[in-house]
Amino acid sequence: MVVALVAVTTLVFSGYFWTALRLVKQNTNTTQILQVLEDIPNSPPVEDGAIDILLVGSDSRTDAQGRPLPADVLRKLRTEGTDTVNTDTIIVMRVPRNGGKASAISIPRDTYVPIAGYREDKINSAYGAVKYITAERLQAEGVSDQAERERKSDEAGRKALVQAVQDLTGMRVDHYAEINLYGFYLLTEVIGGVQVCLKAGTSDPNSGANFRAGPQTISGGDALSFVRQRNMPGGDLGRITRQQVFMSQAMKQLLSAGTFTDPGKMSGLLDAVSKSVVVDQKLDLATLAAQAQGLASGNVEFATIPVTSIDARNDRGQSIVTVDREAVKAWVAQLIGETPKPEPSSTTPGAPSRFGPEKLLSLDGAHAVAAQQDVPCVD
Repeated sequence: MVVALVAVTTLVFSGYFWTALRLVKQNTNTTQILQVLEDIPNSPPVEDGAIDILLVGSDSRTDAQGRPLPADVLRKLRTEGTDTVNTDTIIVMRVPRNGGKASAISIPRDTYVPIAGYREDKINSAYGAVKYITAERLQAEGVSDQAERERKSDEAGRKALVQAVQDLTGMRVDHYAEINLYGFYLLTEVIGGVQVCLKAGTSDPNSGANFRAGPQTISGGDALSFVRQRNMPGGDLGRITRQQVFMSQAMKQLLSAGTFTDPGKMSGLLDAVSKSVVVDQKLDLATLAAQAQGLASGNVEFATIPVTSIDARNDRGQSIVTVDREAVKAWVAQLIGETPKPEPSSTTPGAPSRFGPEKLLSLDGAHAVAAQQDVPCVD
């Protein structure tokens, strides 16, 4: 989803403002999520000096209009049909209103948190679980129109996810943007693949990942396998690091010469957006572009929330990532400049500092374009 937003803002600053804005608006699906967010209890203040956008990567096996993906497409995605929806990528993109450096804060998919209307569970289940519960309730109440049930249950699932993110981070979600597996596949194809580098060869039959050591260019199903692989050092945190490096390289590719002046690539980008991207109705692309010059130039800093354990188990025997929720809020506040740097915390095993809440990756736009072949190697 970061890739799609960078594409839009880069188009704007490249002199294609009105054409790009009109085409993107025509091809982007919208949700009324902001209307249902207004009654979330204990929400952080609206005005905090920045635009905070929740970016969600969904493993939905439907397109953005809710239509099931054909079997041949599912094979390309190296996945299968299922009724469940998990949000495998959860990032809060913070774009300061004063034009300062943007931050992308990642939340591990297995982070164990309370989910409103459900139970304490992995944060990536919030959307799908509440969507399912809501759809069942609506059907029991006699709502016979499937499209209406789908729309209302989607909004309930998105609301539960937003509330979980706000409660965990202390950040107010101003806007919502979601991309599904198919869109990720199409976007990587449009930009001609993404350069990555691995420290060692790796294989994972569950995700289909099978990569050699060293630099290589991947796209489509290979790109999905690359960011979805699970059996890697650091578990969920290692997976996030890989996703962050992948996104930074994808941004470099988008910013390269010719990406937005090629009619074929532009058509492919719009096709991908129409099939896979959902944003809230009030996400003003013109305003976002005017306030996100740092984002458009690639000047974005990636970070991951601090966790206390990456290999804990819940009472149902599931592998989970645990966090100290108050420590996460304090870390986020320090990261976004709301509080001074706190004193060192306890070094007791399992304390948040064990996994280092440091910033993982900083990408400067001008340098990124000039040094396009410099690809950091990851596990």
